[in-house]
Amino acid sequence: MRIFLDANILVTVLCNEYPRFGACARVLSLADDKRFEVYTSPLCLAIGAYFAEKKNGRKAARKKVALLAEKLKVTTMGPKAVERTFADPRITDIEDGFQYFSAADAGCSAIVTYDKRDWHFADMAVLDPMAFLLKYAVKR
Repeated sequence: MRIFLDANILVTVLCNEYPRFGACARVLSLADDKRFEVYTSPLCLAIGAYFAEKKNGRKAARKKVALLAEKLKVTTMGPKAVERTFADPRITDIEDGFQYFSAADAGCSAIVTYDKRDWHFADMAVLDPMAFLLKYAVKR
C-alpha cells in the first residue's frame, strides 16, 4: 500500500510535538515495513525543515530532514499538479491541492494527516495517524 504523509506529520516528528509524536513516529516507521511504501513531497520536506530549524537550529534540522528524505519516497510536483489544483473549485488550500495531486500521481491510496477537513475533495482515504494505524497497520 502506498501512503502519503502530509507536512503536519513530518513537523510533529521533527519537532518532537507531544502528545501526537508517538502515533506519527509509528506511521513513519512503516517505511521499514514491506507492506507499505511511504511517500511525502518536496514541499512537505521543506515545510518540515522550516519548523525544525526554528526549534532545533539549521544544522540539526538539515540533518533530520535529510534522514527523512532517505527513508521516505519523495513524490514529484510539476505543472500538471498546479493546473489540476487551480482547475478544481473544491480545493481552497492550494498547498493541499499540490500535495494531493503529487500523491495521486505517485499512486498513493491514502493520505495521513491531522487536517482531514482540508482534504474534503480527496478521492482517496484521508486518515489521522492513529486511525490509519488501526485500520491498516495493526497485524491481525
